Amino acid sequence: MKRAPATAKLFFSFRSPYSWMAIRRLRRAVPDAFEALQWFPYWDPDERTTAGLQARGAEFHYVQMSRAKHLYLLMDTKRLAESEAVPMAWPIDVDPHWELPHLGWLAARSAGRAEEFYDEVTAARWERGENICDPAVLAACANRAGLDPGTVTGAVDDEAVRHEGIGCLERAYLDDVFGIPYLKWGVQRFWGLDRLDAFLRVWRPAAAAPAASAAPAAPVAVAAVAQGYDTDTTGGCG
Repeated sequence: MKRAPATAKLFFSFRSPYSWMAIRRLRRAVPDAFEALQWFPYWDPDERTTAGLQARGAEFHYVQMSRAKHLYLLMDTKRLAESEAVPMAWPIDVDPHWELPHLGWLAARSAGRAEEFYDEVTAARWERGENICDPAVLAACANRAGLDPGTVTGAVDDEAVRHEGIGCLERAYLDDVFGIPYLKWGVQRFWGLDRLDAFLRVWRPAAAAPAASAAPAAPVAVAAVAQGYDTDTTGGCG
């Protein structure tokens, strides 16, 4: 008898617009996605996390993208948001510390509020264009998610949470994750928003979209800071 594959894994990032959009689609198709998959946050590590990874013999596969690719990502995200009638405000990242929201999410998961906190953080970042690396913004997200704000904002200095976060990035290294979103089930690997239906056809065929997609919804405005295309930091876990 063949052994069934282990629980599917989802590597996500609050930084990536493609991660945000893929998870929106995934949850429409699979309402119990937070329980059905193993979720692993993925982010650009700071010096402490990098040192922890190196101590385990692990690395960070992702390579920062060029300015040209970053500008394409901005335009492509706007196009995708309009096609799905998703309201969006493009956030501007200036010297972001990505440990704050991602370790904060691990703390929220430990408190049993992973889904609620995820929703608040993505709404803050992608619907309102807020700086989710600002402790005050994260504290407000935590409060709305029914969490102690101090537990979330203090996660970056909690050694147990930091250790768990390093473990997530080590898992990404071992699974050869090089971009986000990334889904893995057994030996099957799927990278990117446009591979979500391929993943569903393998993992949960009944939830996969039909081959012929419906006409896109009427576009909605996508707000952005006028200088955003020039001043936003390059990169993004796309």
